[in-house]
Amino acid sequence: MEEDYIKLIFGLKLKQIRTDKNLSLFGLSKLSGLSKSYLNEIEKGKKYPKPDKIVILSEKLDVPYDQMVSLKLDKNLAPIGELLQSKILKEIPLELFGIKESNLIDIVANAPAKVNAFISTIIEIAKHYNFSRESFFLASVRSFQEANNNYFDDLEHQVLKFSKAYQVDLTKPISSKILEEILVEEYGYNINNYELHKYEALGNLRSVFVPKSKTLLLAKGIDEPQRSFVYAKEIACNYLDIKDRLYTFPWIKFENFDQVLNNFYASYFAGALMIPKSELTTQLEQVFEKETFDENMFVNSITSFNASPESFYQRLTNVLPKAFNIQNLFFLRFTHKAGSEKFHLKKELHLSHQHSPRANETNEHYCRRWVSLKVLEDISKSNKTHEFDIQISNYENDDTKYLIMSSATKDPFREHQYRSITVGLLLNKQLERKIKFLNDKSIKNQVVGVTCERCSIKNCEVRQAPAIVLEKKDKDKKIEKIVDILNLQFE
Repeated sequence: MEEDYIKLIFGLKLKQIRTDKNLSLFGLSKLSGLSKSYLNEIEKGKKYPKPDKIVILSEKLDVPYDQMVSLKLDKNLAPIGELLQSKILKEIPLELFGIKESNLIDIVANAPAKVNAFISTIIEIAKHYNFSRESFFLASVRSFQEANNNYFDDLEHQVLKFSKAYQVDLTKPISSKILEEILVEEYGYNINNYELHKYEALGNLRSVFVPKSKTLLLAKGIDEPQRSFVYAKEIACNYLDIKDRLYTFPWIKFENFDQVLNNFYASYFAGALMIPKSELTTQLEQVFEKETFDENMFVNSITSFNASPESFYQRLTNVLPKAFNIQNLFFLRFTHKAGSEKFHLKKELHLSHQHSPRANETNEHYCRRWVSLKVLEDISKSNKTHEFDIQISNYENDDTKYLIMSSATKDPFREHQYRSITVGLLLNKQLERKIKFLNDKSIKNQVVGVTCERCSIKNCEVRQAPAIVLEKKDKDKKIEKIVDILNLQFE
């Protein structure tokens, strides 16, 4: 364990023993003959006393020496000890969030009881929702994206440098053939298109990279945009000199936080390469400048790049905040099986503030008025390869409106499985300045909720469950009013 943590644990123990004996720092100073400032430095984890000083404290506080120097904390502070002794603080680069480790230690030292209560609460929540280590890492990366408005200028510049160095024309769709040539000629890759097909248990695994032989194994059912994205990620790992990385797409498991972060960097680089910022910005300007929404123009923009609709919508979350100063937005990916009544929110990103909707952990029914779900239902009943829709969603309970654009496609690796990708833009003055078609009468305005169980919409024709959460809240409010009346009556 690092020296700083040993100091902090000793300081926490000393402070706890002192307060249990109702001693002030001044009192302990008089009792031990050690200066008050010196004791204060110890308790804050800034100094570790020499053995002779520990002997004095042990004798004066009537606590065994071995207990004083033990790294084990009692049950009241055990969660802090577990946190400090775990690898979690080392696995997450706190500097990404502007946090210095010394600051974190100061916070713990100054208010150990409150920090302990907070940590215990987080642990309980994590257990309740089965929050895994991988989920924690992914949530950390999402927070990192949100803190930076999901735009990373250094990665954008790296893409431009790469395109110049390898003479890749960013004004035209980039084919997988061009990227494959770079992987083979520049980085010595071997491409295998047949091996993965032999193993049915691999499911929707698109690729496996074997670093020793530099062999990239690709799934047989992979389409051109997916192949190009896999190639672009591999180029990113090499060009950005990423060592600690994942070797499958999608990922199977993470060993540490750096792998999660590096996977995000490689994916961002790949998205920026396949959908260049300048080209996308020009096309979006043309769509936004029209007084009415041109669906064909927008869908053509999606298909004009050699990228999947998901990559396109992900790229919107990079470009809209930077190029148009549209920072209040969310991104959602839902999955759905034809004939099923269930819709699963698999990926989400929220920029600027806590937008509705968010992932629901209580098995409630998502609002069926969402366009995200409508496009999934539509495509599951049609022969189309791409279903698109747009609407303005009015969340009355939150007093917010969003311009929602959503696309649905078939999952190529799973029978009767579909996915929808959605971007929602908060309607405000900034959006009105940037998008001219917001008053287009052909865009449907829809009052929506979050889940049926929490929805106040009356006579909803697509309601899946009664509003039991709201009903309980109403009942509790009535009880509160009656109690207030009784208090006034008998005071």
